[in-house]
Amino acid sequence: MVHDLPPVYGGEMLHVHLDDEETDVKPIDERDAQRFLGGNGFAAKVIHDHVPTDCDPFDPENVIAFTVGPMNATPLQSTSRGVVGFISPMTNGFFDSTFGGTFPQAQKTTGFEVVAIHGVADELSYVCIDEDGAEVIPAPDLAGLDTYETCEAIREREGQGYDTHVIAAGPAGENLVRYACLLHESELREGVAGRGGSGAILGSKNIKAVAIREGSFQPEPANRGDLQELAVSHMGSLMKETQLLQSHGTSGLVNPVNEMGKLGYRNNRNEQISDEKAEAISGERIKADYVTEDTTCANCAVKCGKHVSVESEGITEAKIPEFESLFATATMTDVFDVEPVMMANDLCDRLGMDTISWGVTVAFARECYEEGLINEDSSPHLGFGDAEGLVQLARQTAHREDFGDVIAEGSFRMAASLADQAEQYLHGTKGLEYAGHSPRGLKGMSIGYATSTRGGSHHDTRPTPQYEGEHTETTDGTAVFAARSQHFTALGDSLTQCRFVSEGGWGKCINERYRDAINYATGWDLSVKEVERIGERIYNLERLINVERGIANAETDTLPYRVMHEPIPDGPAEGMYCPPEELEAMLTEYYEFRGWDENGIPTEQKLAELEMSDLI
Repeated sequence: MVHDLPPVYGGEMLHVHLDDEETDVKPIDERDAQRFLGGNGFAAKVIHDHVPTDCDPFDPENVIAFTVGPMNATPLQSTSRGVVGFISPMTNGFFDSTFGGTFPQAQKTTGFEVVAIHGVADELSYVCIDEDGAEVIPAPDLAGLDTYETCEAIREREGQGYDTHVIAAGPAGENLVRYACLLHESELREGVAGRGGSGAILGSKNIKAVAIREGSFQPEPANRGDLQELAVSHMGSLMKETQLLQSHGTSGLVNPVNEMGKLGYRNNRNEQISDEKAEAISGERIKADYVTEDTTCANCAVKCGKHVSVESEGITEAKIPEFESLFATATMTDVFDVEPVMMANDLCDRLGMDTISWGVTVAFARECYEEGLINEDSSPHLGFGDAEGLVQLARQTAHREDFGDVIAEGSFRMAASLADQAEQYLHGTKGLEYAGHSPRGLKGMSIGYATSTRGGSHHDTRPTPQYEGEHTETTDGTAVFAARSQHFTALGDSLTQCRFVSEGGWGKCINERYRDAINYATGWDLSVKEVERIGERIYNLERLINVERGIANAETDTLPYRVMHEPIPDGPAEGMYCPPEELEAMLTEYYEFRGWDENGIPTEQKLAELEMSDLI
């Protein structure tokens, strides 16, 4: 191990080269640990250092990095998250996707803060990692297996049961569905690296899964007692603030968001549905009729995960649909029969597809079909409200069969193949479909989505404070709020801590509690300002990667037609939208606050201020 780092770090990076099945281990520089912390920050640094700026996402030169942070396996609550970083086949830019379960904790025990996979395997294989390194294991027999089947098959092959922790691609990843995801199934709960196409990147490398055998490294916080006491002191507020998640999971958000009039319906033509429709797919309904047990990630008392059973669809145990998934696959597609909705979501998990991008793309196709832009002979499943068609399209998309081959490319590429009018119906930014938080009804999401590194991701600028009334209907100070929220999320994904727990128990912005936790863990003596500067530095690095790839500037920091030109037609948020002049004014304020130039490019002065001059 590397001894000039705080002992909370394992301190090593493992590079796995698939072309020659060689590995090499590099130490993590202490300065980089202080600059980028871990998780998301380490992922961005690896991608910046190792992926050419002209590399296509499916080229062998793309790298996929699995990273953990300094807080994994410490007393800090819910630091059981891991990060997958790569150049996305959806956006062509930097992307990081987080996931929970037990895999990240297991990776931490190997001492490898980073596992970076390069090149392409000769045949379908999986990568197995332990504290001594990695082995690339041919496994052509895994072809076509779903994510759950793959995790189980590899655990059986390794002979260690759940002591082997697996994250896997499904058929969608093998078939390079652009938003193919990765699923980790453990004895506690599933973890899904859902957005951006991590499963497709693994598939492009001829890798079906990554497995971790537990090692012997245990992180040792510099001040374990103080860190433990700090964590315990926030348990009361954490459990109080996460009661909805404990009871219903994120599906409990359906009714409250709909009551605000900010729940996208029929490809976001409207943003409110009837109380009857909302109740039909609500967390309350799902809990009452279908939930069989609570599930949880390692080291988490919240237990926001749930399993459901749906006898009519032959489902005995499935992951409950998240709020984002219900938005994308139910309200956006106009399907309110919850049982086929849960079947479609379970298929996405098993076949390995991001439910958000898939559902919003289906909704986009349904509106284009209704407007006559898609030939009625293309597919029998494109009518709004077609529940059985939703299920069939999930299967077809994962296997790129029939019209599923078009849906597998995502809504932006589909729009480019249709008449120009189709672009008016897109619901996303920078190639990535939006999650279920209204860019018309929440002003913070307007500027947040427009400037997001990942495009239509709600994990850059956070909607949570906006639902409590902050920067919901005003643009006054909203650009600065969005930027600072982006610092907060970059920091949290680098610790790495669950967003629900951090917001519920520790605060929705960077504060002295995060400062104390980091200092107690590392032995550093950072101020709150210096801790926020870490988040700012990571976000600037992500932006720098995208600038160098030619996809981040004032022209791409924009919003879709409907958000800027069609006010919400009715409901509590009637009349809200983000006209071009409003977005332009917020962008000006945002760039000024960030110290970027008028085209949205980080200046040399700003990068020097952030101690990043060596990266340009």
